[in-house]
Amino acid sequence: MTIGIDEVGRGPLAGPVFVAAVALPASVDLAASGLPLRDSKKLTEMQRTAWHAWIRRHPEIRYEVAKCAPKTIDRINITQAANRAARAAHARLIRRTGRANPGTILLDYGIRLDKGVAQEMIVKGDEKVPAITLASIMAKVARDAYMAKQAKKHPGYGWEANKGYGTASHIKALKKWGPCDIHRLTFIRKFIKLKANEVKS
Repeated sequence: MTIGIDEVGRGPLAGPVFVAAVALPASVDLAASGLPLRDSKKLTEMQRTAWHAWIRRHPEIRYEVAKCAPKTIDRINITQAANRAARAAHARLIRRTGRANPGTILLDYGIRLDKGVAQEMIVKGDEKVPAITLASIMAKVARDAYMAKQAKKHPGYGWEANKGYGTASHIKALKKWGPCDIHRLTFIRKFIKLKANEVKS
């Protein structure tokens, strides 16, 4: 069994970073899905949704998703936040499988677990290792769904389309409306001047 771990949402101006951990048994035939297996960013939303549904129909594939909030990202930086979410997703997966060492742990390059955990970082792992690719997809689907809900709570920033990334329309709205409670203040300072107590709840 291979455990693949990947993050989504390292670069956006708003929203948490999400990390998924997927335990993929060697016996699972991913080709049977009939779906293209690529990094989540290279799939359409429909393809990602189809993969999400396919994985949920196959209980032998286990997964967990964790996130780290914008305020934490601001406090400890995005790399440490992604690693914290990775540790949480991995720990939940271990509890779910009921095995202390359920398989080989492979991470997309740039993410790491605690030093005492046997692991390997793979450059472009989301393109090379199926378990990491599936983790990328599951994290992306979870984060997109979260941002779609936040778009209804905070209309005007266009998160239903840009998912919090720094598009021209998002930056324009940010300059007009100011930041809200899920903006990453350390990320948006290059675009607007922040004032005390400016963040809206």
